[in-house]
Amino acid sequence: MAKRGGFPGGGMPGNMANLMKQAQKMQRQMEEQAKEMETKEFTATAGGGAVEVTVSGTKKVLKVKLDEEAVDPDDVEMLEDLIVAAVNEAMDKVDEVSASAMSKFTGGMGGQMPGLF
Repeated sequence: MAKRGGFPGGGMPGNMANLMKQAQKMQRQMEEQAKEMETKEFTATAGGGAVEVTVSGTKKVLKVKLDEEAVDPDDVEMLEDLIVAAVNEAMDKVDEVSASAMSKFTGGMGGQMPGLF
């Protein structure tokens, strides 16, 4: 009976098994990080605090707080611009924290697995 191709001994070589364990551990850690991000809140302001926006770690706007002085019926465009600026800054904060957390997991991968991340 001819032997089938593959690795001697029929199992994965030690390095491949170890790599699979590391990948599974990384996946669990990434899932934990994603759950943690769901509970975080990020707040940003614009116009010297005239507009304050709070977003979740999943990029959902949770709260918009407006200073009474920011609400000028004759200059609605300024208020709109301040809201957009505060929302964008809060979203950038989410991205920064998320990217920082992800680099913990992918930073050590270097050139070992090109194209994986």
